[in-house]
Amino acid sequence: PLGNLIWLDRERCIQCARCIRFQDEVAGEAVLAFDERGRNTQIISVSDPGFDSVFSGNTTDICPVGALTTADFRFGARPWELEAHASICMQCPVGCNTTLNTRREARAGGEVVVKRVMPRQNEEVNEIWLCDKGRFAYHYIESRRRITRPQVRRNRKLVRASWEAAAKLAAENFSKAKKDLIVLASGRLATEDLFNLKSLADHAGGKAILYSDMGGGDLAQLVGVGAGTNLGGMGRGDAILVVASDLYEEAPIWWLRVKQAADRGATLIVANPRETKLDRFAKYVIRYAYGDEVKTVHDLSRKNRIADEFAKAKNAVVFFGSEGLGLGGSSAVASACAHLLRETEHIGRPNNGLIGVWQRPNDQGALEMGFRPVPDLKKVFKGRVVYIAGADPAGDDPALAEALKEAKFIAVQDVLETATTELADAVFPARAFTEREGTVVSGERRVQRFYAAVPPRGDSKADFTITSLIAKQMGLILEGSSTSVVFDILTNSLEAFSDLSYARLAEVQGQWPIVGRGDLYYGGTTYENTQGLGVQLIPAAQLGGSLRIPKVRKQAARRPKEKELLAVPVNKLYDLGVTVASSELLSDRIGGATVVLHPSAAEKLGLGAGQRVRVSFDGVSDEALLRVDDTISTGVMLVPRSMGLAIREPVAARVQNPAKGR
Repeated sequence: PLGNLIWLDRERCIQCARCIRFQDEVAGEAVLAFDERGRNTQIISVSDPGFDSVFSGNTTDICPVGALTTADFRFGARPWELEAHASICMQCPVGCNTTLNTRREARAGGEVVVKRVMPRQNEEVNEIWLCDKGRFAYHYIESRRRITRPQVRRNRKLVRASWEAAAKLAAENFSKAKKDLIVLASGRLATEDLFNLKSLADHAGGKAILYSDMGGGDLAQLVGVGAGTNLGGMGRGDAILVVASDLYEEAPIWWLRVKQAADRGATLIVANPRETKLDRFAKYVIRYAYGDEVKTVHDLSRKNRIADEFAKAKNAVVFFGSEGLGLGGSSAVASACAHLLRETEHIGRPNNGLIGVWQRPNDQGALEMGFRPVPDLKKVFKGRVVYIAGADPAGDDPALAEALKEAKFIAVQDVLETATTELADAVFPARAFTEREGTVVSGERRVQRFYAAVPPRGDSKADFTITSLIAKQMGLILEGSSTSVVFDILTNSLEAFSDLSYARLAEVQGQWPIVGRGDLYYGGTTYENTQGLGVQLIPAAQLGGSLRIPKVRKQAARRPKEKELLAVPVNKLYDLGVTVASSELLSDRIGGATVVLHPSAAEKLGLGAGQRVRVSFDGVSDEALLRVDDTISTGVMLVPRSMGLAIREPVAARVQNPAKGR
């Protein structure tokens, strides 16, 4: 193997160099090369670990002779035995178009299973590429931890129950709760699911909360990128600002497309407290201290070389993220970015506006439906009736697990058993995205359809159907049988969606280059898009009229005391989230709980790279593996999200040798 994901059969290789050129010229990661000469020439990996790139799977698509294969599909089936189903990647907010290849599998007891994930061409979204997370992190749908039957708690134990009994129990508690009902949902759900959940919350008088640490979603609705935006059309004379986000780790295909825009001559400005892989392609790199994000954006409104170039650009797009930020901090950054865009008149037209690098694939869809995150979930749960869909707060944060124990009643619907389902009084089995159809809204506010590829597991149902069953027991009629009908109701209820229809999302048009046809030059194994290119929502700025952009709220910077470090949350591509951790293929890349210090800071504390350390913050103490990085500040500790240490916003922390702490 060239790496743990990609295999090379050298007897098939014709040394065409397509894989080498893709990694060098397209991905910007020259990790493959020719070795030796003449008849001994062969492809090798020149990175450690082998084939160290998040775009490695694309080389198997463009290899003309099948010399490169993926570890999960290698000799697993013949391509002509496979059925193809259009889908959307559910791992990040880019909304990459995919094709799920399925086959009836003897080893799976004769069931139809997903054999591989392939790219589906959409030149305005992912072109013909996928990142490795999107390609390989689908295996959770076949996990042994799948929930297949409804359950209710009796005598302190969860036992199987009928759908009617479980729905009735939940409905009785929801009806009694009224304003004490909390509906907590994540961006892992389809837009139709979120619409029904919000409708139920509104009917009952409850509150709809988005499970997220990132704010600013309302600003994307005001000054988001204009309809017709295509990053592939940006180049010389345009500008792109990336602030508080490591796109390579958070949204790799956006990283790729921004990098390509820079290659075409666009002015790329990267503002981040630490070095990222995008810096190499940026014209300007701005370093700021954690806590100075808003000030940094404000400086781009003043007269200086970088600000002038941004202001004078024909088109400008701003990506903002949650690097080192909590809810309040990211909301403030979003406001600052929105003001910058309005002041420089880069709103209200294609290839201009704001894009949020959300933590989950349909966070933008949830925000469009009316869900909003809250600063402190722990305070929300106590004494309330809680309805959780597609989220695992108890598994993500021990403090939230304790807070949930104070809730009056908990109903959970999810695909997998989680720490949160273990606390629930009623559990409902939800279908995976591969087992149903629906829509999602990308960070560019592009509404796209995905389709069912395999039969549902057990007695599971789509999330919007589950909500409708509970609502029926409450005397509320919500559509629960047809996704298209829910979408039609949604379009009649929300102004931003009023011009859309379910059928319109399936419309396609000719794209270049032509791929997926055997009678032309070899264009790779990417699938031609015949199932829908999606439609972008129109932001308020593009519709005209006055815009009310919130004032930037100043965030008090956390100042650690002596012997303390500023622990800041950062995002990691391969984390321990429920949709990733189940993939054995990615286990080596996921690892465990990790913290990152500057080498001199580690040395000062008497610690070394690779050592287990004890991290203490806000009365919590836990162990993690120490890594060092000489590009970060000496007073900072990076803590990857969803990796075991529940730091949701910057916090003062102490680090020590576990042996000394005993």
